[in-house]
Amino acid sequence: KEEKNIHFEIKTHGLRSEVGPVSLVVNACANRDLHENVVGVCFVAQDITGQKIVMDKFTRIEGDYKAIVQNPNPLIPPIFGTDEFGWCSEWNPAMTKITGWNRDEVVDKMLLGEVFGTHNACCRLKNQESYVNLGVVLNNAVAGNEPEKVPFGFFGRSGKYVECLLCVNKKLDREGAVTGVFCFLQLASHELQQALHVQRLTEQTAMKRLKALAYLKRQIHNPLSGIIFSTQMMEGTELGPEQKRLLQTSTLCQHQLRKILDDSDLQTIIDGYVDLEMIEFTLHEVLTASISQVMVTSNGKRIQIVNDTAEDVLSETLYGDSVRLQQVLADFLLISVNFTPNGGQLVVVANLTKDQLGQSVHLAHLELRITHAGGGVPEAMLNQMFGNEEDASEEGISLLISRKLVKLMNGDIQYLRVAGGSTFIVTVELAAANGPDSRN
Repeated sequence: KEEKNIHFEIKTHGLRSEVGPVSLVVNACANRDLHENVVGVCFVAQDITGQKIVMDKFTRIEGDYKAIVQNPNPLIPPIFGTDEFGWCSEWNPAMTKITGWNRDEVVDKMLLGEVFGTHNACCRLKNQESYVNLGVVLNNAVAGNEPEKVPFGFFGRSGKYVECLLCVNKKLDREGAVTGVFCFLQLASHELQQALHVQRLTEQTAMKRLKALAYLKRQIHNPLSGIIFSTQMMEGTELGPEQKRLLQTSTLCQHQLRKILDDSDLQTIIDGYVDLEMIEFTLHEVLTASISQVMVTSNGKRIQIVNDTAEDVLSETLYGDSVRLQQVLADFLLISVNFTPNGGQLVVVANLTKDQLGQSVHLAHLELRITHAGGGVPEAMLNQMFGNEEDASEEGISLLISRKLVKLMNGDIQYLRVAGGSTFIVTVELAAANGPDSRN
């Protein structure tokens, strides 16, 4: 009788002892003579050592895979997977625990749409964006991109919302072809859940503030339009010199307010992406409008504001963005008034030097000094002006924006502390008409 496919191993010796045993599959049959008597045994062997090594490795991997995916140990994370066509092929006990759906209820269903989806799915996603994002992450894994942890959330069978981090890895066969994906969920710890909760509250608060800001800007525009119309109507009436001056100051303040309301994105100013206007003006107009914006506060504190600028500098014809310059000066004036003691004094001085650029145009270097009594502006607020602190106050943000506008005018801000007072020094570059080389 012939014996087939008998497997046994032969121990190796000498130089081959370190390689390990040789695995053979043997067929054995009897040798007979002419009278059919058994005279020996014939062995035909096939060396399957290499194949056995591969199969043993595969068996170990398969065992490890089952030990991980099908292990109910609570230390094993939630794992699910798909085949190359997107059908759910894996769903471990940890997934059953957090979703409430058993393995046999989800396996062989489409992962996108039937298992995770927005309508009639086992695990409902919050919105269409979450559905699209999940599809993108799965496709990226199939395409061979490096796995990354992305925020993921869904509603379980009980209606409880589960927040976690999702990591997707591609699944390969022996030839390296993609046969599906494995997905691992990292459940949010108590600390992470708390952080996510705080983040959601912060986002909700920010959204409420944006809506409130949009409402305020909209509502301010309407009465501002009425004020502008009333001002235009008054310009057509008979007014005295003082009334005309006050009306002009009011008009300049209205232009400034409209400009600020049109600033929809402060980050563009911080990044330096703001177009400046080039219009004709005098420093007298800008200073008058800027000082008028702090008179109510200064009168309440009995602070005397002195404009000590020479008349020829005030009347000099300049070219540049007068509204932005007016905004900057008003801001630094208000900060100075706020930190000037009651009954103190605030002095404004402007100096102008010019460099000739052509036959009729000069580059004007304007320096304005705002000197006030008292201890001065706190160091923390000055740091905010220079962008050295992330958590800036309203005053700090205002100073930061003003400094950025000054930088756009090829200038800068300095703050000097001296005994008994402090000084803001604002320098900007403007254009000026042809005239004397220097005015101080």
